[in-house]
Amino acid sequence: MAVEKKAKGKMEEAAGKTKEAVGRTVGNERMTAEGQAKKSKGAARQAKEKTKDIFKH
Repeated sequence: MAVEKKAKGKMEEAAGKTKEAVGRTVGNERMTAEGQAKKSKGAARQAKEKTKDIFKH
């Protein structure tokens, strides 16, 4: 289960980076902000799962 959530976080982070880059390229500030938010959400999900793993072992 934790592996799936880590993978989901990684995918979210990658999608956010892509959306942020596209937003910057086309000059769309809203898209850039949404990408940054998604990237942060993915990073936070990964950090949460890593923390849970630490306390399991």
